[in-house]
Amino acid sequence: MTRIKTIVLTGGGTAGHVTPHLALLPRLTQEGWQVHYIGTQDGIEHGLMLERAGVTYHAISSGKLRRYFSLRNLTDPFRVLAGFFQAFHILGRVRPDVVFSKGGFVAVPVVAAAWLRGIPVLAHESDLTPGLANRISAHFARKVAATFPECAAALGKKGMYTGTPMRAELFSGSREAGLRLAGFSGDKPVLLMMGGSQGAQSVNVALRGALKKLLPQMDVLHLCGKDKLDGSLIGTPGYFQAEYLDKELPDALAASDLVLSRAGATAIGEFLALKKPMLLVPYPMGASRGDQILNAENYEKRGLAMVLPQEKLTPDTLAEALFDLMGRAESIREAMRKAPPAEGSGAVMELIRELAGDRR
Repeated sequence: MTRIKTIVLTGGGTAGHVTPHLALLPRLTQEGWQVHYIGTQDGIEHGLMLERAGVTYHAISSGKLRRYFSLRNLTDPFRVLAGFFQAFHILGRVRPDVVFSKGGFVAVPVVAAAWLRGIPVLAHESDLTPGLANRISAHFARKVAATFPECAAALGKKGMYTGTPMRAELFSGSREAGLRLAGFSGDKPVLLMMGGSQGAQSVNVALRGALKKLLPQMDVLHLCGKDKLDGSLIGTPGYFQAEYLDKELPDALAASDLVLSRAGATAIGEFLALKKPMLLVPYPMGASRGDQILNAENYEKRGLAMVLPQEKLTPDTLAEALFDLMGRAESIREAMRKAPPAEGSGAVMELIRELAGDRR
């Protein structure tokens, strides 16, 4: 009788640290894995995972690894230590065959505890350069899967280029349903603006300021983020806004011809897989560690996207860049068709199976 395999998933802080797990869940379920998730009580991962059928959720304490001065830097190490002991206890109870970590601060105590218990760890890095949490986790991991070939190479023998696990439903959207959702006729190109799970208020403001120039030539489907709707624009012809979309997102993606976005690695990888020409406005250095800038520069260099730095972002420069994107859309799609596959669910599952059979 074949023993049922058990996996622990971990990661959190942003949707980009959770959606690859959601992409793997149907495959894991189909193969009969028992799935557990270790995250925080109040993080985005809790809400996204709690109602998933077949997933047992465990909450632990977690601190943040900051690069700047904060009084919480004095207390958070104790929270991380508490999280380590909690994870160590959970892993001892669950006894998984493998741990898959998508990064974020909550993952660090989990992968350290797994290493101490002799449980194989597969980490995944979406950005061009590893974040602090994944740089720490890499010491405890058997292998580190990467979205960018350059990142895999920089990680040495542990690095494996896989692409990013993506939800299958993203590829099954209906253009007609997306147009119907937004109230568009389909006669003009459709621009989809997405700011990630946290929204992107500076881009929201610039886009709304550019609408008078844009709407004669394109329809705009604007996902603006929580509490960022503009009531004065409700009913504007050719403009549809929503805080976010869940089940309707694949339809919105299918309806879109162009994308305006931040440069989170998971999101831009999905746009690449869907062959959506994109204009990226990465978070500036003051608001991040610079990972989005590097992601965007890499895509621009490869001809997969255009980039507008936030320092140059105004309604006028945004409109100009979007019109430029319209003119270059087909050449960008051609570069996307020639690029290595961005969807990495199969490759990551192969590594999970391999490590699950490599238990010490």
